[in-house]
Amino acid sequence: MADRLGVLAVLSGRRQARSWIGITALTLLGGLVLTNPTPHDFEEFASVRLVELVEQELCHKPALPMLLQLVIQNCSAMVQSQRSVLGQLAARHSQRINLGIASLYSTSFGGQQLLSNWRLPRYGVSTLAVGGQFVVLKTTATP
Repeated sequence: MADRLGVLAVLSGRRQARSWIGITALTLLGGLVLTNPTPHDFEEFASVRLVELVEQELCHKPALPMLLQLVIQNCSAMVQSQRSVLGQLAARHSQRINLGIASLYSTSFGGQQLLSNWRLPRYGVSTLAVGGQFVVLKTTATP
C-alpha cells in the first residue's frame, strides 16, 4: 500500500511540474504576442535608422553634387527635419509578415534617378521585431 501511495505521489508531482511548465510557456507566449511591435512602432524605428543612414550618406561623404552642396547650408538639420517623412517612406516600402509572437519586416527602396548624373542608392533591410525590440538581420546597398 505504501508503495502505491509513493508511486501516486511521484505521478502527481510530475503532473504538477508539467502543468507549471505549460502555464509558464503559455504566459511567455502571451507576453510575446502582446509585445509584438506594431507597424507604427516599426515606422518610428525605421525613421531613426534612416535619418542616421541618410545623414551618413549625404552629409558626411562627398555624395551631393557641388550645386546642391552650395544650396544646402546645414545638411544634418535638413535630414533630421525629414525624420517622419523617412519613417513613412520606410513603412510604404516594407512588407510585414506577422507571426503572432514576432514580425519580420522586409524593406526595399531607392534607386531613383534624381539628377542626370546622380542616382539614389538602392537599400534593402530585413528586420525582426520581437518582444518590443527590433533587430536588423540583413542590410544590402547597391549604388
